[in-house]
Amino acid sequence: MSDTSLTETTLLHEETDTLKTPVAPPNALKENFKSLIAGGVGGVCAVLTGHPFDLIKVRCQNGQAKGTMDAISIILKEARNIKKGPMAINYIKSFYKGVIPPLLGVTPIFAVSFWGYDLGKKIVSKTGTSDIPVNTSLTITQMATAGFISAIPTTLVTAPTERVKVVLQTSKGGSFVSAAKSIVREGGISSLFKGSLATLARDGPGSALYFASYEVTKNYLNNRNSNSAIDDGQVSIGNVCLAGGIAGMSMWLVVFPIDTIKTTLQASNNGKSQSMVSATREIYLKRGGIKGFFPGLGPALIRSFPANAATFLGVEMTHSLFKKYNVLN
Repeated sequence: MSDTSLTETTLLHEETDTLKTPVAPPNALKENFKSLIAGGVGGVCAVLTGHPFDLIKVRCQNGQAKGTMDAISIILKEARNIKKGPMAINYIKSFYKGVIPPLLGVTPIFAVSFWGYDLGKKIVSKTGTSDIPVNTSLTITQMATAGFISAIPTTLVTAPTERVKVVLQTSKGGSFVSAAKSIVREGGISSLFKGSLATLARDGPGSALYFASYEVTKNYLNNRNSNSAIDDGQVSIGNVCLAGGIAGMSMWLVVFPIDTIKTTLQASNNGKSQSMVSATREIYLKRGGIKGFFPGLGPALIRSFPANAATFLGVEMTHSLFKKYNVLN
C-alpha cells in the first residue's frame, strides 16, 4: 500500500473517530447557576404576591386571631395605631410585617428548591449527564421523587428563615436582626433551627406533590391547547399560572396540619425544647381536636394560587430569557 493510501486511510479513521465522539453535555455549573437564578426570581415573585396572606395564616395558626376576618381586623387596627407616616403606607407596612426574613432568604430557599428539583430529575432519569429529558419522559412517581429530593437541601435554609419570620409575625415589633439576636440569646444558635424536622416533614411530601402536580397540569394544558408557539418551547403564561396555582393549592391542602405544628414550634421563643409529638398533643387538646390543625387554611389557599402562579411564571420566564438571549450557554 502506498504512503498516500496510508495517509488517506489514517485521515478516514480520524474522521470516523471524531464522528463517534459524543457531544459534550452542557456545562453543569452553568446549568446549576441558571436553576439557582430562576428559582430566586420565582421566590421573590412569590413573597411579594403572597406575604399578606401568609401573615393572616400565621396569626390564625398561632391563636392570635379567631379567623381570617378577625386577623385582618387586628392587622388594620395595628396600622391605625402607628402614629407617624401616611396611613396608606402604614396599612401596607402592617400587612408586610415580617417580610424581610423571607425576602432575604427567598433567593437561597427557592433557588435551592428549584436547583434541587432539577438535580432530582437528573438523578431519577438515570441519564448521568446534565442533559435533562423533557418532563413528559418522566413518570409521575419520578417527578414526585425529584420534588422530595429538592426539600432535603432546602430545609437547611428554610428552617432558620421561617423561624425568624414566624417570631416577627407573632410579636409586637422588632426587626429581623433583633428577632434573630433574641432567638440566639435565649436558646443559642440551635434555636434558629427549631422546627427543622417539622419543616422537612412538611416540605418533603409537599414538594413531591407540588412539582409533580405542576408538571402534570402544565403538560395537560399544553397538550390540550397545543399551538406552534408552545410546540417551539415558548412559555404559555396562562398555562403556567394556572398549573402553578393548582400546584400550590394541592400542596397546602395536604401539608397544612404539619405546617400548623411547625408554626407552633417556631413561634415559641422561651428556649425550651418541644417535640413534634408534644406540639401535636398541645394543638389537639387546646384547640378543639382535629379542627385545631386547620386554622388559617382559607388565607393559605387564597394566597397559594397567586403566589405559586407568580413563582412558576418567574421561573419559566427567567429560563425562557436565558434561552432567548443565549445567556450562560
